[in-house]
Amino acid sequence: MKNIPAINRLADKFSTLPGVGKKSALRYAYKIVGMSDEDAEDFIEAIKEVKEKVHLCSSCGAFTDLPVCEICSERDSSTICVVKEPKDVDAFERLGEYRGVYHVLHGQLSPLNGIGPDDLRIKELLARLDDCKEVIIALNPDVEGDATAMYISRLIKPLGIKVTRLARGIPSGSELEYADEATLSEAFNARKEF
Repeated sequence: MKNIPAINRLADKFSTLPGVGKKSALRYAYKIVGMSDEDAEDFIEAIKEVKEKVHLCSSCGAFTDLPVCEICSERDSSTICVVKEPKDVDAFERLGEYRGVYHVLHGQLSPLNGIGPDDLRIKELLARLDDCKEVIIALNPDVEGDATAMYISRLIKPLGIKVTRLARGIPSGSELEYADEATLSEAFNARKEF
């Protein structure tokens, strides 16, 4: 088939998404070309709507379309589960077991990549600890997650707040979003104090 710049540009945009390779990106681009004008316009509007309406919760840093997300406004804040990214909140919410609130760091400490404590939402976490009894650190079980967990633990423990970490049912080096519900549930329920 002839090289068509518009299709290639669209495929290039799709290939910037996580987990989308060049072949999948090209399939997505062809799917868009084959859509009716109404379906394509609806697709465009869905992207515009998410960009216009979705932002970070002013309390926890997860995605929401409200000033404060439903979880922060409705749940007990005496337990805070600290996660790396907003998608990790979704992983725990699928379990249906956790009843506390979350705090999204938007990354992990990574000195090699120039990410230090000031680049994460650690100050915001510390500001939320007034009524907190337990902080659950639910970061990825890798070197950066371990370093971040230790750093946060050293800040919080002197305040007399219980700090726990997920049990090691999740393999080292893996991503929370890919853990199945049973493994994640077991790791969550068997968490240990630092």
